[in-house]
Amino acid sequence: MSVLLGDDNRRESSPFINSENDRGQYYDGKNMALFEEEMDSNPMVSSLLNKLANYTNLPQGVREHEEAENEDGVRRVTVMGPQMGTFIGVYLPCMQNILGVILFLRLTWIVGTAGILGSFAIVSMCCACTLLTAISMSAIATNGVVPAGGSYYMISRSLGPEFGGAVGLCFYLGTTFAGSMYILGTIEILLTYIVPDAAIFVAATKEDESAAMLNNMRVYGSCCLALMALVVFVGVKYVNKLALVFLAWVVLSIMAIYAGVIRTVIEPPDFPICLLGNRTLKNDQFDKCLKTEVVKNITYTTDLWSLFCESKHLNATCDDYFSVNNVTEIQGIPGLLSGVIKGEDGGGMDRLDSLSASCLLVKDNTNDIYKPYVFNDIATYFTLLVGIYFPSVTGIMAGSNRSGDLRDAQRSIPIGTILAIATTSFIYISCVVLFGACIEGVVLRDKFGDSVKKNLVVGTLAWPSPWVIVIGSFFSCCGAGLQSLTGAPRLLQAIARDGIVPFLQVCVYHLPPALCLSQVFGHGKANGEPTWALLLTAGICEIGILIASLDAVAPILSMFFLMCYLFVNLACAVQTLLRTPNWRPRFKFYHWTLSFLGMSLCLSLMFISSWYYALVAMVIAGCIYKYIEYRGAEKEWGDGIRGLSLNAARYALIRLEESPPHTKNWRPQLLVLCKLDPDMLVKHPRLLSFTSQLKAGKGLTIVCSVLEGTYMTRGNDAKTGEEVSSLAAMSAERTKGFAHVVVASNLRDGFSLLIQSAGLGGMKHNAVLMAWPAGWKQAPDSYAWKNFIETVRETTSAHQALLVAKNIDHFPGNQERLKEGTIDVWWIVHDGGLLMLLPFLLRQHKVWRKCKMRIFTVAQIDDNSIQMKKDLQMFLYHLRLDAEVEVVEMHGSDISAFTYEKTLVMEQRSQMLRQMQLSRTEREREAQLIHDRNTASHSALNDKSATTSPENVHMTWTKDKLVNERTKNREGNVGVKDIFNMKPNQSNVRRMHTAVKLNEAVVNKSQNSQLVLLNMPGPPKNKEGDENYMEFLEVLMEGLDRVLLVRGGGREVITIYS
Repeated sequence: MSVLLGDDNRRESSPFINSENDRGQYYDGKNMALFEEEMDSNPMVSSLLNKLANYTNLPQGVREHEEAENEDGVRRVTVMGPQMGTFIGVYLPCMQNILGVILFLRLTWIVGTAGILGSFAIVSMCCACTLLTAISMSAIATNGVVPAGGSYYMISRSLGPEFGGAVGLCFYLGTTFAGSMYILGTIEILLTYIVPDAAIFVAATKEDESAAMLNNMRVYGSCCLALMALVVFVGVKYVNKLALVFLAWVVLSIMAIYAGVIRTVIEPPDFPICLLGNRTLKNDQFDKCLKTEVVKNITYTTDLWSLFCESKHLNATCDDYFSVNNVTEIQGIPGLLSGVIKGEDGGGMDRLDSLSASCLLVKDNTNDIYKPYVFNDIATYFTLLVGIYFPSVTGIMAGSNRSGDLRDAQRSIPIGTILAIATTSFIYISCVVLFGACIEGVVLRDKFGDSVKKNLVVGTLAWPSPWVIVIGSFFSCCGAGLQSLTGAPRLLQAIARDGIVPFLQVCVYHLPPALCLSQVFGHGKANGEPTWALLLTAGICEIGILIASLDAVAPILSMFFLMCYLFVNLACAVQTLLRTPNWRPRFKFYHWTLSFLGMSLCLSLMFISSWYYALVAMVIAGCIYKYIEYRGAEKEWGDGIRGLSLNAARYALIRLEESPPHTKNWRPQLLVLCKLDPDMLVKHPRLLSFTSQLKAGKGLTIVCSVLEGTYMTRGNDAKTGEEVSSLAAMSAERTKGFAHVVVASNLRDGFSLLIQSAGLGGMKHNAVLMAWPAGWKQAPDSYAWKNFIETVRETTSAHQALLVAKNIDHFPGNQERLKEGTIDVWWIVHDGGLLMLLPFLLRQHKVWRKCKMRIFTVAQIDDNSIQMKKDLQMFLYHLRLDAEVEVVEMHGSDISAFTYEKTLVMEQRSQMLRQMQLSRTEREREAQLIHDRNTASHSALNDKSATTSPENVHMTWTKDKLVNERTKNREGNVGVKDIFNMKPNQSNVRRMHTAVKLNEAVVNKSQNSQLVLLNMPGPPKNKEGDENYMEFLEVLMEGLDRVLLVRGGGREVITIYS
């Protein structure tokens, strides 16, 4: 298989996606001509099966590629097909990653500190955690093909990009810190057991020994990291070649341990331990465990005496503890049949308890550090031991991470991973028991082997030589470190190429432009090696090395691995409970209860190991999750969280259908009617800004538009307007909600359809927001204002609130901040209290926060304005609203000549427009009738069998005919010459008077306010007065900049009760 280089845009390979070159090859024959029109979208079954058979998920750069030039000069990469089976591809990598530094360097110390029962509990919990995780992982891994990325791919495709990115980065950090731990283990073995004299920093005093050792670890660890990173950079093929050698040494070391246990039955090894009272002594500075010895009846002091006394003389002053306690020598490796196991099951209490009871205690001496005692370097407790031990069972993802290299990943991953866990669990549990049965407790608690002449404690048990364990553990740590430095950059590369984490998509400006267009951390060498990701990994790994303590680094990576395993179990549980049709894993031995048990065990182990590290890891994952949610790219991977959201939404919608919402739960659920310009862009984007500013109510928002035409011809325009225009405008204005564009024969039908059917179940809109048709007077036709009035009528019939914004383009954007000003509410009639609620919601937004709220109401001549003000203030107090109250008195007055004249001009204009409209309609009708009659006459003359006589066909219009037609079609209408002699309708005069007077009051009080909210009067029942209604509204808002007309939906939306 050949793959073109240079495409850094990683996509999920899918055999169902047809390439351009494949089109036109499915229907070459004529047998399937019936389906040829669907060839672009539906391939032939034979072609589909061929693609499935040839499908491969090998990621570029998994193994070293050979480059070649084809005949056209295009560089290609030849990728070998997957060849590895279960044993080589899954079982051995898992074994190599699980068995490592903790087994050789810390397991004996854990057994000696916690005892056999405590150690058995630690090992059992950790192994059970990984086994349950492996079962969940097997179910996910066998539910389809898993490309490169391993656990990250499984979690991200099961739980979504947010969880996948967060857990993927945590797993990356865990793998990186694991590299630090393995390198620190390598240096500890090197400086403690192989070449102790290679230390660069040498302590001048005993107090500085610990600091000097840490500095040596930092220097040698940094050098080792640089060397390993160089090996990985040169090529992963060298790591793969060394992996088998390292694994062979690990297996040989484990066999040496079991062989040593068997040997203790026959002949226990000789490793004497010297005790002073109940204190273990370092025996590298003396040969005999005696205070004095008698040679030819003469008593001589020993080297041990010199370490505790001022001189070699018998009467010298000695340490108090040395003087009052005896020296005892015991065998460090008593053997399997010695019965030492009976004392090791109590958390470190062994058969030396009699010595502890008989030893004499003295006052603590600060000079004890200068004596050859074996000290514990850290204070230990059970939870700390869990955190230190857990990294020894990690590595179960090694098989899934190599899924691209496997011959049959869906079969190999479950079998190989579970067998590897079973094998390593047996090794760990058996080692716990055998260590406790063969080695004395004081030796087990000696972490660095000071009491056995600086030998590795587990090496004292091995056969034929302790050096087998020393070399094996050294190679094991080296191999595991190389594997971590190989796997972590590829994991980061997989995350970067998915493009879900923005900060991984930085561009280094001195790089070539082609590289700047791609993700830096997703880029690699020509063979796919992730160069930049390797550099970042080495930098993070250096942080762990600077900590310089294996015991301090181990709990850190335990947190990240446990979090990863937790989400693997969660992914399996969610997919199982949702029962999505695509959840069909080939691995059948799973259940959601096992996944939840594994998830609970992971969470428990996190807090058992270190509660503060657990909180830090969770905070890091949570921050990454929220960062991806707000800034990351939106991906649709069919993940379980989306399915969970759908189920939750379905449940919530069914519950909402049970009863209408209470007044206390009422919030504006907005249907925003937007217009699209000829370029398919939102005509008034500030309408969306105002919507987001109203969203302190946290209600539903549906942004809708209507296109004229048929769906067959404008279906693509609708999709473009919805996906590109509306959603882009909503994103720019930070409006959370849904976009919908419908195609209808005309705008009126489209708006009517949306008002009736938008939303679903209980999540339907209860308010409509639209812009005022500003140019309705200058429009060439009456469609604009007629559509507007019909929308008002339909919202009223549907018992929905209506918000109409005048001069919406003058409203503030989301980035503006109104420093001062007022929001004025003119409360004329009560229609549910929406006028009161809207200013409160607006003031929750940062744009309107500093504006004050004022409420004006109108008092008639018979009203007590003083009492009205008191009542309104009390009402607002009970509503918990802060606002200034003012009552405006509008006493009855004579209708002014201005009002009379304005009403007359309005009616004359309406009549003239109606007359012009009728004249145009008549001219069109007359022309059509002439055409029809001429056509009929021509047909009659040419048709010999026609029975129609010529006199029955009217060739032209007669005067009487024209008068009769006009009289019939314009009955009741006034002629043009009568327009200037007409008198205004008294009802219209009264309405105009109200509009003029109210407008004068509003302009007088609120002309400089930031926003004016007005009760919107209802449209006339008689449609003949529609145009006059528009004129009334225009007069009502005249002289005001920002106006929001509000019409309630007929129900209470605000209450004084709690």
